[in-house]
Amino acid sequence: MFYLSASASVLLGLLLATAAVHRLPHRLPRAGVVLPTGAVGALAGALITQAALAPAEAAPLLLGAAALSVASVSLLLRTGRTPRRGAAAGNPAA
Repeated sequence: MFYLSASASVLLGLLLATAAVHRLPHRLPRAGVVLPTGAVGALAGALITQAALAPAEAAPLLLGAAALSVASVSLLLRTGRTPRRGAAAGNPAA
């Protein structure tokens, strides 16, 4: 049973990471980094949820997988601004 839920959680993580890559391509690194991060985050979320809830149903496992997948992909987000040079950026030499 856990193999099925682990496979489903990895698939969910890949789907969420793919959606993030398509929705925010300018704020994320290349897809080769984002997709495995989403999949591994989802698998870790499923494992943590399984450990916390013992024999859990599929819905809480997938919810935990989705939560940790989104959290791990969000750590890859970059700010939309580029650093500015000069006195306004706090450069003491200017």
